[in-house]
Amino acid sequence: MTGHDTDTERTFAALPPAQGRGFAQTWWGQAWLRALEDAALDSGQVKTGRRLARAGAVGAVSVRAGRITAVVLDRDRTAHRADVLLAELSAEQWDRFLDLAVERSGHVAALLDREMPTHLVEDAASAGIDLLPGLGDLEPECDCGAWDHCGHTAALCYQMARLVDQDPFVLLLMRGRGEQSVLDALQARTAAPAEEAPAPEGVDAAEAYAAGDILPPLPAPPVPPHPPGLPPTLDTEVPPAPGVDPVALRHLAARTAVEAQRLLTEALRPHSDQRAAAGAELTAAQDAVRLAVDAPDEVVTGRLAEGSGRDPHSLALATRAWELGGAAALAVLEEEWAPDEEGEIHARARAALHSAWDEDERPTLRAVGNRWTVADAPVQIRLGRDGRWWPYRRELGRWVPAGPAALDPATALASAGSASAASRR
Repeated sequence: MTGHDTDTERTFAALPPAQGRGFAQTWWGQAWLRALEDAALDSGQVKTGRRLARAGAVGAVSVRAGRITAVVLDRDRTAHRADVLLAELSAEQWDRFLDLAVERSGHVAALLDREMPTHLVEDAASAGIDLLPGLGDLEPECDCGAWDHCGHTAALCYQMARLVDQDPFVLLLMRGRGEQSVLDALQARTAAPAEEAPAPEGVDAAEAYAAGDILPPLPAPPVPPHPPGLPPTLDTEVPPAPGVDPVALRHLAARTAVEAQRLLTEALRPHSDQRAAAGAELTAAQDAVRLAVDAPDEVVTGRLAEGSGRDPHSLALATRAWELGGAAALAVLEEEWAPDEEGEIHARARAALHSAWDEDERPTLRAVGNRWTVADAPVQIRLGRDGRWWPYRRELGRWVPAGPAALDPATALASAGSASAASRR
């Protein structure tokens, strides 16, 4: 495709006719064409240029700083020299652009892959550096005498869109820097030696040991972040790889951030036992419920329900339980067990039920396993294996969690009754 190249000028051989295809497939190539089509005063000349370019009437294209040039043949085979000018970036603008390019590692990699990162263009525009041409930026010159875009300069712009589409460094050359110059400057910035770090402050080990009794206490642990951090955006404008669901991946990253924030909060709590805070490793069915919290759509929820062996309604109940108390609340929802009548758990539960109410206020409770249901009322309390009591209420024929756990059955039953009354209003 290239006739001869230097770092200050590149010449591209004439491209074959563009029958049956668009001139620009990438977003930056389409932005180049919009700068022509939105600014041309005569849309008929733009259409003529498009027909000429599509028919292969544009000869070799020379690209250099601030200008592109080509010979364009009319339909009667008359040759015209067409030029299109674009302002170069100043030295200060180039320095700022190169600094922006190395701020994110993905920018340089994308340029090397012959892609123009959207975030780089947006960041540059925010800094007053317009990489892509805007309205009126493509200035035409043609020996046919037209003072605005004619069919010849329009044809050159359409052909240029195909070149920019394939290699965004062509656009950077028009703005004043060749590919090798840009790459050398980027490498110089990424390979710059880091400033020598100052020597760490401290005291001699022997002195510190001798003064161990008078050293000040350690500083308080840092405050954990709130709310959890946001995962990086996946809006790269690049189609996902086969088998990758961006919605599900974004939700997984968000839930991971929530779990990391919870673990950090537990670890920074005074006198925290980090092993206890971490708890037992979740099963796949439990982890599916954790991930279903704040699921973005029914597709993700359906996949989690199927993967955990639940129907969507059961997963919704499990998610509500998880939000109230994590894995412990989920176990109370889904597990029914009978405390050993001779065991310590049964004895503590019986004592708690006996002392929770005065004799004339005690409700009539029917016990099944670890569940006590109030006679003639749609409320229930359940005993967890950790000795806490969980309130439940009956909705549409199913028992659903009604609130967080309480240390005594009376408090749990009161919250279940409040929730049941609120649901009837």
